[in-house]
Amino acid sequence: MHGIVVTRQDYDRLQVLLTSGRDSPMRPRQLVLDLRKELERAVIVDPKDVPRDVVTMRSIVRLVDLDTKKEEEYRLVYPHEADIREGKISVLAPVGTAIIGAREGETIEWNVPNGVRRLKILKVTFQPEAAGDFSL
Repeated sequence: MHGIVVTRQDYDRLQVLLTSGRDSPMRPRQLVLDLRKELERAVIVDPKDVPRDVVTMRSIVRLVDLDTKKEEEYRLVYPHEADIREGKISVLAPVGTAIIGAREGETIEWNVPNGVRRLKILKVTFQPEAAGDFSL
């Protein structure tokens, strides 16, 4: 198991997300536990020091499904901002949890009911920190 890279700002905000509220249909306990497990292996960096090829909150990422070869692009967002029709995927969704802190070129895998889903991060097409925006 390798570490992921998370900015201090994202880490702090995600910790608040994980400790606030109760389980709900919008925030099932297992999804919260999965994100918590990911953050436990995180290397925390200053937002100005995060590599440009790392997926941070509000990054836009192009992925390819290694089994179907289908490419998709998503913006990684907080749960209240998620809207799949707009390509905004929650950090608490399995894909969102899998990509936070990952880098271009990495393959991410997770179990789904009918097997294992494998996605490769083709490109971080937008990262707020690389664009000089540390307020997101």
